[in-house]
Amino acid sequence: MNYKMSAEERKKFYKELTALAVPIALQWLLTALVGASDALMLGRLTQEAIAAVSLANQVSFVMSLFTGSVIGAISILAAQYWGKKDTTNVKRFVGMGIRYAFGISLVFFLPAFFIPEKIMAVFTTEEELIRIGAGYLRIVSFSYFFTGIAQCFMMLMKITGFAKISVWISAVTVIVDMTIDLFLIYGLGPFPALGANGSAWSTIAVEAIALIWCLIWSRERKDTRITRKNLFYFSKTFEKDIWKVIPGMLASSLSWGLSITMHSFILGHLGTDATAAHSVTNVANQLVQCLSQGLAAGTGIMIGKLLGQNKLDEAKKYGEECWRVAFVNGIFNMVLIGIVGPPVYFFYVLESQAKTYLVQMLVFNAFYLFALSYNAMFTVGVFPAGGDTKYDAVTVILATWCFSIPLALLGLYVFHWPVMVIYCVMCIDEIIKFPVIRPYYKRYIWVKNLTRG
Repeated sequence: MNYKMSAEERKKFYKELTALAVPIALQWLLTALVGASDALMLGRLTQEAIAAVSLANQVSFVMSLFTGSVIGAISILAAQYWGKKDTTNVKRFVGMGIRYAFGISLVFFLPAFFIPEKIMAVFTTEEELIRIGAGYLRIVSFSYFFTGIAQCFMMLMKITGFAKISVWISAVTVIVDMTIDLFLIYGLGPFPALGANGSAWSTIAVEAIALIWCLIWSRERKDTRITRKNLFYFSKTFEKDIWKVIPGMLASSLSWGLSITMHSFILGHLGTDATAAHSVTNVANQLVQCLSQGLAAGTGIMIGKLLGQNKLDEAKKYGEECWRVAFVNGIFNMVLIGIVGPPVYFFYVLESQAKTYLVQMLVFNAFYLFALSYNAMFTVGVFPAGGDTKYDAVTVILATWCFSIPLALLGLYVFHWPVMVIYCVMCIDEIIKFPVIRPYYKRYIWVKNLTRG
């Protein structure tokens, strides 16, 4: 069967995608700017401060893998039920997600608050980085509770057509974060200069504001109001449905996310220059890939709604159009990293060797981000929309943990390769995953209605 769209169908597709993807991409961008603003402020302070905070934030990053997997699994089911116009069960799933998010936040808060020095020692042996990072980590750990719960409500916003609200929330938090950073990191006016700890306090403030805003929004409409009954709703059937999706998402998220943490571990043992350059490169990457994440999330919601309505052929047409979207997005990513690179290079206070590493990392990431546009579109958007989360898990494990990470560790400890060779080897996983997407896509395992009658 031919799954190409007519001109009218394509117009409808892009209109819907724009309405979803643009706000989500902006929300990703503004969220990235919160982290970038911290890095920018700290980057004007000392090289050690930005390196230490980057390593300390690996804790919240790993936590986000767990909360993201659970919320992602719930969003797949909620999107299909929303397409079916079953708002009661949508709110029940969100309530279950909030419970999961709180439990995960508590698990990560306890070690971050009570033993931050030991956590920092895992990532680096440099005493100054451990000292700065531990102080930051003990304070910022309180923000973990706000973050997970707010993400549940923002997921509900995107599914129900209120993605623009999340953009406004993120816009306000960026402004608040930069303002508080300016006063607390440098000690302007009557405020003391707290350095990296000032960045931690600003993170708590912006996450609290985001959650309060989400709670107010949720209460405004009947079909988005999460009640106490929703929060404590329990269903063995729904739990089984969630746990059919979670393992694949959790395996892929942990495999990918822990590889990013392993990157920090490897570069942390290559010295402050490599760590600082890698930290700045991550900021540039996060800013550039926002559109990829927005497009992936938008197409996932669109296809999920169609599958929930049992419009399987129409979902396949949407999937075909995603190939064109991914290609254009990949080219855009390559151009954008070239635009973002020069301002990043000149702004940060880095040693000459760190700046050399930074330029080389940015060049490599142009190719990395092209491959990422396809991988994000299908492994984050199209495939999970129908509950197919195993593909991403398998490819991440094979490409990352069976190839790039072991080879990078050999380069570090056995062959003593140059920094940039190790960096390219450990980041090549996205590129080697790219060629196998199309053959798997054509099997249409992802075309599945997950809702119950």
